[in-house]
Amino acid sequence: MMTMMISNLTSFISSEANAAVAGNLVPRQLFFLHDIQILELLVALCVFVTIHSLRQKKHHGLPVWPLLGMLPSMTLVVGFQTNNLYEWLTQVLCRQNGTFTFKGPWLSSLHCIITSDPRNLEHLLKTKFSNFPKGPYFRDTVRDLLGDGIFSADDETWQRQRKTASLEFHSAKFRQLTVNSLLELVHGRLLPVLEDSVKHSSIAQIDLQDVLLRLTFDNVCMIAFGVDPGCLRPGLPRIPFAQAFEDATEATVMRFVTPACLWKAMRYFNLGAERKLKMSIKGVDKFADDVIRTRKKELLMESHTSSVGDQKQRSDLLTVFMRLRDEKGEGFTDKFLRDICVNFILAGRDTSSVALSWFFWLLHIHPEVERNILQELRTIVEARSTNDINETELVFSPEEMKKMDYLHAALSEALRLYPSVPLDHKEVVEDDVFPDGTILKKGTKVIYAIYSMGRMESIWGKDCREYKPERWLNPKDGRFLSESAYKFTAFNGGPRLCLGKDFAYYQMKFVAASILYRYHVKVVDNHPIVPKLALTMYMKHGLKVTLHRRTRPDQCSLIT
Repeated sequence: MMTMMISNLTSFISSEANAAVAGNLVPRQLFFLHDIQILELLVALCVFVTIHSLRQKKHHGLPVWPLLGMLPSMTLVVGFQTNNLYEWLTQVLCRQNGTFTFKGPWLSSLHCIITSDPRNLEHLLKTKFSNFPKGPYFRDTVRDLLGDGIFSADDETWQRQRKTASLEFHSAKFRQLTVNSLLELVHGRLLPVLEDSVKHSSIAQIDLQDVLLRLTFDNVCMIAFGVDPGCLRPGLPRIPFAQAFEDATEATVMRFVTPACLWKAMRYFNLGAERKLKMSIKGVDKFADDVIRTRKKELLMESHTSSVGDQKQRSDLLTVFMRLRDEKGEGFTDKFLRDICVNFILAGRDTSSVALSWFFWLLHIHPEVERNILQELRTIVEARSTNDINETELVFSPEEMKKMDYLHAALSEALRLYPSVPLDHKEVVEDDVFPDGTILKKGTKVIYAIYSMGRMESIWGKDCREYKPERWLNPKDGRFLSESAYKFTAFNGGPRLCLGKDFAYYQMKFVAASILYRYHVKVVDNHPIVPKLALTMYMKHGLKVTLHRRTRPDQCSLIT
């Protein structure tokens, strides 16, 4: 009897256990099926969002992602693709007929209109100039480096600097200073440095971009500060101020492709590129402060030791602005003087050297252009009297520089394809409409893509991507023909047309002619040539070249 009861109890417990197990399995299966359904829904949602975002490309030019806007597309190009940002932007503008709206992340400051239409450029640079200042966004982004200098200033601050600098740039004394300083640097330093590399080895490689940057840096410092930093010397020494300036410009441009809230947070916590920027600006400020302090002492001593008529009048920009007084009769602050000089260094240092780097690379892949330049130089030299020809110390005169039309055209063509400043920025003050119909709301940021303009068939024809200096020459007499500043915007246009345009051309022609007359420049095989993301369009890996001395400069032949 007891055995039967135990057996029944065991059977009951077993059946209850089986029922419990079965009961537990059903909810687990239901939960599992529920998880699968959620996963499927998420996958379906992702697919839908992806398809919808990609479809936006046809209408907007780029995929538009929820919350992130077009930023993922740009990030992919900047961070992972080998193609450069400027070429990618050109392709988008070509698809969108020259203008499109870039949609940045939600609540970010990266929303803007990007255009390469000459009609729009004339509208914003000239016709409605006052409605398109640099704007608070641009000033805020570059203020740490450029302060309130001419490059970023607007309104009265810009007008005062522009007027003073314009008067100085067109003075005979300033022009003589620029010509003399360039002559000294080219024949006293550049050519000896190049010759030194040839003497050491016929296959010795040099970074020509670095050499040219050193040349223009010394030149612009002599013009802006009245001091010679000595970057271009045998051995190419490292100059802390030059390195700090380059690091600062590189870190500053990263702010333009980073949401403002992010780079400001990084600046607050002193992280990443903002930490680098802060350290490099200290180097720039130290150099500028030392020069300003020293110049004030020099001017004070001059005023005590010389009469007004006997004083040696310096022509550098720093001294000119130091002598000025505002409406209250007071001089400018050291901070303001620092901003002025740093801005002119940025404008004068990079533009010519970067343009020359791309020019020499283009000559390497277009030897027929080099032959034409050499023929022009030979014709100019042969026009001299026999007594004026000195093959080793030949110096081209300012009058001879004016006759170099083909060289002028070759440099302009290089600037058309590779402008020193590939992008520039404006901001809309009041609601407006571009000539192409694009609606502009107050506060909208406008980017005009100068690099892309040189690659638009609608502007330059089907051969727009070809390097053809002849497009700049009058077919009847071979003289140089200038183009509209709103078609060729390498030197900006309207009231902000580059003050140093004439000197930049003179500098580039003098340097190019002096080098080409003596050397054939050959780019090292397989050297990568891509632009660097910066305020000015450096070559990312420099320009590694070998120099080959010409046997007889008057014949422009080569040592083979």
